[in-house]
Amino acid sequence: MPEQRAAQHALPHAVFLDRLTQESEHSAAAWLGQGAFLALRLVDLLAVDREPVTTDAFRYQYAATERFCRDLRRGSAEEAHIKGLVQSAADAHHRGDVRLVTPALLAYALFLEDDARYEEAWDTLDTLLHVVGDGLRLADAVAVRLRLARVSRKLARFEEAETQYAQAGELAAAASDGHSVLLSRIGHAISVQSRGNLAEAERLFRDALADARGWGERDPEARAEHALATTLYLRGQPAEAIPHAWRAFELYEDESPRLRALNDVGIMLLAIGDADGAERALTEVVRRCTAGDNVHNAMTELMHCASYRRDRVGFERWRAECESHFDRMAPNIAVDFLLKAGIGRARFGRLQAAEELMTKALSLATKHGLHEFEFRVERIKNGLRECRGQLTPLPAEPAEPVTSEQLRGVQASLNELATAGA
Repeated sequence: MPEQRAAQHALPHAVFLDRLTQESEHSAAAWLGQGAFLALRLVDLLAVDREPVTTDAFRYQYAATERFCRDLRRGSAEEAHIKGLVQSAADAHHRGDVRLVTPALLAYALFLEDDARYEEAWDTLDTLLHVVGDGLRLADAVAVRLRLARVSRKLARFEEAETQYAQAGELAAAASDGHSVLLSRIGHAISVQSRGNLAEAERLFRDALADARGWGERDPEARAEHALATTLYLRGQPAEAIPHAWRAFELYEDESPRLRALNDVGIMLLAIGDADGAERALTEVVRRCTAGDNVHNAMTELMHCASYRRDRVGFERWRAECESHFDRMAPNIAVDFLLKAGIGRARFGRLQAAEELMTKALSLATKHGLHEFEFRVERIKNGLRECRGQLTPLPAEPAEPVTSEQLRGVQASLNELATAGA
C-alpha cells in the first residue's frame, strides 16, 4: 500500500486517486475521484506553458473522459461539477480561449472546500493558476489567490497562505478593489493568529474592522468582527468576545459563515459557564448543517459540553460521532477534537487515556505548525500530571459571571433563535 500511494503521488492530481485507498473501489466517492482525476488531466492539455496538443489528441482524450463521466450516473452535485469541467475544457479548446475553464474550476474548488476536501480543493485551484497563468482576468486572479490562501490556511500551510494573501492584496490594490484588499488583510491576520501571535492578530483585526466600517463593507466587517472575537477568546476574554461573534452572526449574509459564527458563540458561552446557551447555539448549527467544518466544530463542542455537564453517555455519543469524521477534519479541528476528547476522559477519571489523546493532539499541532494549540495542549497536559493519584476528575472550568448588558442581550436573542427553530 505505501508503494502504491507513493506511485500515485508521482502523478498530477493523484490526490483524487487517494479516494481509492480510503473508500471501497466501487463506492460513489471512488468513482467520482477517478472522474475528477481524468477531467483535470484533460484541463492540463490547455496549459499556456506547454506545447499545444493536436486537435486529434485532444479529441481522443476528451472522448475517453466524457465517456467515463457519462457512465457515472450518480446524480450528485460533484458529478455535475466534474461533467461541467469536462465540457468547459472542450469549449475552451474549441474557441481557443483557456480562460473559459475558470468558472468551472473555481466552482468545483469551492464545492470541495465546503465538503472539507482541502487537498483536492488546493489541487483544483493550483491547476487553475497553472493552466490559465497570466491570462486570468484581474478580478479572477484576486479571487483565485484569496481562495488558495484560505485553503492553504486550512491545511496549516501558513507561509504559503501569507504569500497568496500578499499577492491578492497587491492585485486588489492595483484594481482599486477595496473589498478584496480588506479580505487579504483579514486573511493574513488569521494566519498570524494561527501561528500564536495573538496580540498582533488583535491589532490587525481592529484596524481592519475600523476600515471595513468606515468604507461601508459589510462582509469584511463581519469577518473582522468574527476573527476579533476568536482572538479575544484565545486571549482569555470570552465575555468580551461574545458580542463580537454575535455581531458577526448578524452581519453575515451567507449561511455557512453565519453558522461558523454561531458555533463560536456556543464555544464562548460554555467558557463563561453557560452550558444551556452553548448547547442551544451548537444544536442549531448541527440542525442546519450536515457536512464540513461547521458540523465538525459543532459536534466537537457538543462533546465538550457533555463532559462539562458530566454527561458520560452524551460525551461518548458525540465522541464516536466525531471519530467517524476524523479523517475529514481540517488539522486545527482535529487537534481541537483530540484535546477536548482528552479533557473529557480526564473529567471522567481516565487520566492515562486523557494523556494519550493530548499527546496525539500535541504531535498533530506541532506537525502543522499550530503554535497556539501547542501552547494550550502543553499547558493542559502538564496539568494532568498534577491530577495523577486523585480519585476525582478534573474540575470544570470556573464560570465567569454573566453581568454585562451586551451578554444578556446575546443570550436573549439566542433563546429567540432556538425557539424559532424548534
